[in-house]
Amino acid sequence: MSKIQNAFADGKAFIPFLTCGDPSLDVTEQIVYAMAEAGADLIELGIPFSDPTAEGPVIQSANLRALAGGVTTDKVFDLVRRIRQNTQIPLVFMTYANVVFSYGTERFIKTAAEVGMDGLILPDVPYEEKEEFDPICRRYGLDFISLIAPTSQQRATMIAKEAEGFVYCVSSLGVTGVRKDIKTDVSMMVQLVKQTKEIPCAVGFGISTPEQAAKMASVSDGAIVGSSVMQICAKYGANCVPYVADYVKSMKNAVRNA
Repeated sequence: MSKIQNAFADGKAFIPFLTCGDPSLDVTEQIVYAMAEAGADLIELGIPFSDPTAEGPVIQSANLRALAGGVTTDKVFDLVRRIRQNTQIPLVFMTYANVVFSYGTERFIKTAAEVGMDGLILPDVPYEEKEEFDPICRRYGLDFISLIAPTSQQRATMIAKEAEGFVYCVSSLGVTGVRKDIKTDVSMMVQLVKQTKEIPCAVGFGISTPEQAAKMASVSDGAIVGSSVMQICAKYGANCVPYVADYVKSMKNAVRNA
């Protein structure tokens, strides 16, 4: 069992997302420790990119602030090296194909594995193009995480068959961000995956409240939240760590009881 799948071994998983370097890389490091302590099961680390097409305004702004602060892919790798001296919580990168290409695909994946990352999510890479990344990830022991959108029902079986780590079920069409209600039939997506392969399914895009997280976790193996975390970072800046920790605690409790 991969380290990522282990994150789902003790029941429903809560998976927060962070844009590295917003408000600063030092604060990002402290947030990771606080999240791990508050009950997060796996953490997604976003490598900032100037044109994050899958992201809504909250995470777009976080990306731009991080880039303006001088965050680079190498600095994020250094951050992970420091984090790995203090915690073994499963970590996956969430970024864009261009970030990987411009660094050099093999060099990026090899370095990610060496610094202690466990997986990679590239939301702008469709199933048909995963061959550019998946074999290299396998070579270096990194799980290349597959996404299934509400529109990909016909393709769900195909995607699930080759999925690694966990399957990221996208709960809403459009970009990431806080939504009042989620109308997608998530349980149907999860069933399609599970009929094909016994692999954890976590739901993301649009989840912000404990109620939503509990609802999504009740029909899947976990909930993924990003925009709400980054709203807290934007609001409190360098003082955000305890506020993020409280939020993660409340979300983990909601998911645990789902």
